[in-house]
Amino acid sequence: MFNRNRCLRQMAAVVSISLATGCGVFGDEGSDEAGPIVVGTTSSPSTLDPAASWDGSWELFRNVYQTLLAYPVGAAAPEPDAARSCEFTDDSNRTYRCELREGMTFSDGHKLDAQAVKYSIDRIRKINVSGGPAGLLGSLDRVQVRGDREVTFHLNQTDATFPFVLATPAMSIVDPEDYPADRLRQDGDISGSGPYRLASYDEGKKAELVGNDKYKGFAERKNDAVTIRYFQDSGAMVKALRSKQIDVTYRGLGADDIVALEKKGPDADGLDLVEGSGTDINYLVFNPKDPWARKKAVRKAVAQIVDRPAITHKIYKDTVDPLYSMVPKGLTGHTTAFFDDYGDPDTGKARKLLTDAGITEPVPLTLWYTTDRYGSETATEFKELKRQLDASGLFRITLKSRPWKTYVAGYQKGEYPVFGRGWFPDFPDADNFIAPFVGEQNALGTPYESPQITKVLLPRSRQQSDRAEVEEDFDEAQQILVNDARLIPLWQGKQFLAVNEDVSGAERALDPSTIMMVWELSRKTSW
Repeated sequence: MFNRNRCLRQMAAVVSISLATGCGVFGDEGSDEAGPIVVGTTSSPSTLDPAASWDGSWELFRNVYQTLLAYPVGAAAPEPDAARSCEFTDDSNRTYRCELREGMTFSDGHKLDAQAVKYSIDRIRKINVSGGPAGLLGSLDRVQVRGDREVTFHLNQTDATFPFVLATPAMSIVDPEDYPADRLRQDGDISGSGPYRLASYDEGKKAELVGNDKYKGFAERKNDAVTIRYFQDSGAMVKALRSKQIDVTYRGLGADDIVALEKKGPDADGLDLVEGSGTDINYLVFNPKDPWARKKAVRKAVAQIVDRPAITHKIYKDTVDPLYSMVPKGLTGHTTAFFDDYGDPDTGKARKLLTDAGITEPVPLTLWYTTDRYGSETATEFKELKRQLDASGLFRITLKSRPWKTYVAGYQKGEYPVFGRGWFPDFPDADNFIAPFVGEQNALGTPYESPQITKVLLPRSRQQSDRAEVEEDFDEAQQILVNDARLIPLWQGKQFLAVNEDVSGAERALDPSTIMMVWELSRKTSW
């Protein structure tokens, strides 16, 4: 029978999912005699090269590449993986030293040493992809190696969050023999040292992973092989789940599918729905190069009209929550600043914002969204945004869309006046919901100069190892974001996985940034 949250009813956050593993309803873990475990998702990689990726490609990277630090099950802070140990060696948190495990190699047998780590980090900054992960390395001055196993990161400022950065899949260690130092790898293959190696890859369709017997790290594989299938929409993915073509869904379950599974109807037999608190967010981005989107009055008017509860209720059936802050609920630094300043949707207030700026005619704006990244509701969500803005009489909205891979290229080139983005955190800290979006180089490909945030608030907050002490800095940073209205938060997601009843481990398979660690999945040998 269908059972929602068999032993996860009291789960307060994804980082605590390991507390549920003692429930005992999942049976014994076994081998993969029935073939590889198949995971379905609507989130396909935009690239196979870590130097180009600050997006959902990390979901594949976590399983085939390795980072110095990562998150074992239940860990809220990163712990050594490719490294044997890592620590700050000074009181100012500006020198961070790691010692590698002994005898490390890539899956192809090539040596993985300190030089390979330095090479991997240096090439991210040298290639410097627009909207790419170089933006995570703003506090890094230089990388130094000593012998084969010691690597030291010298920072240009105090940064208590630097270990979290090293744990992101963007900092994956790559084989210098296979990855050019000054350009991206283009042959469609991966040379990593993670728990799996990539056996085959069909872009936009599937990735076949097999166990990497050369892996050395904390992960203990509970299966021999995993196939990740990429779907264009939630409906097709759920149909494949019900017909046993896939075993687990990850990312992209539609609201209607979640509601249907929750009803525990006869068509839900044999499926479990695992729910956890999510920290992913969805928001609008305004391009300062566009003649209309660059006007603060236009942005504020949009913020004044957007009806978040209508979106979360009508479109997402309350499977997501309205969000009034770029920092989501559950993290230190969350506020309701957008609600505090704008209140409920109000066309009259929006009209005054525009007329005070001398804008008296309807504003033409084009809103862009991706067709195959954030789930089947995205198109409907943007139709609802268009309806709300058009109904005010203050805007004339045009909608346009692209598949994710070309969508990314478009916003990195600054082609879109206004566009939708989702954010799955690099690490669970308020810093990661502000820093990636500001500065000359950021994850959005649209420069956002805010000296008070980048030169004062973020550097000051990074001096605090105790992250509970940074709330005031993040409150101020978020008020700046509200005043500028360059980014408008819309909703905060929850994490839902649908699992066939013969598969164990789904409740253990999400790290604190909700990336799936597929090595935790296994088939049951008894029921």
